[in-house]
Amino acid sequence: MKELRPDLIATYAGDVRVFEGHAFIVEAAVSIGGRELKPGINVYRFANRIPLLFEGGSDVITRTALKRINWASYKINQTSDKVGVFVSIISSKIPFKGAGKEYIGDDIEEMVAAVKQAIQQCGAQLRVKIIRVLALREQQQRKRNLTRYIPDAAAAIFTVLEKMAGTQPKGPKRRKLQQQHDILSKVQHKEISQATLERKLAEYVERFDTDMALEYQVSQGLAAGAAKDSVWLVPVTANHSYGPELHSNACVVQLIQGFHGSHAEQ
Repeated sequence: MKELRPDLIATYAGDVRVFEGHAFIVEAAVSIGGRELKPGINVYRFANRIPLLFEGGSDVITRTALKRINWASYKINQTSDKVGVFVSIISSKIPFKGAGKEYIGDDIEEMVAAVKQAIQQCGAQLRVKIIRVLALREQQQRKRNLTRYIPDAAAAIFTVLEKMAGTQPKGPKRRKLQQQHDILSKVQHKEISQATLERKLAEYVERFDTDMALEYQVSQGLAAGAAKDSVWLVPVTANHSYGPELHSNACVVQLIQGFHGSHAEQ
């Protein structure tokens, strides 16, 4: 793996199973990206961690990786992505086929089930990692797109505000807006400039980007069944009462309403 330098990797060691009275374990690793790999599914077979180099077409590992795994369900494109599948079957008696002992038969149900489960477990781990990578990439692209239009948006808004500042307010809605915010007078007295609008828009984009990322992470955690724990910030005295629950996307907060007893006067 050090030589391949994959972008993502997942490993799994299955439970001990038995075939014809001999225990065996399947160890697997699946990698995405890296060097020395061609696009598609690249299978590396091992028996007792010793590489099997020949007659791979009929091997249980090869056939399972190519025919029995729905890679698309793990966000993996088996045609264009560089996927490395590494599987080792460890046993005191490897059920080889053929005189060369270079492949393990595809007709052993116990082996098929164990190999398939090991690869699927690696795929499930990779799916979580790939979703995170895609979400981060989407977040960065969204932020770049919004930031790109800040100067143009600020210039257009400031031009409109300048024109409005040079005219008398007409209608109750315009007068009420001007009284509440007093933006136009600040524009007229040069207290608000185009640079001010650009700075405020940049701050809003940054805050919006952070809120979106937090909301996504929370939703992913809830969808994955992440544990939810209660966190208590206990005051000096235990004699207190709580207000109603305040719900947000990230948490539920209960504020302290009051204290009771001798500490309430301190």
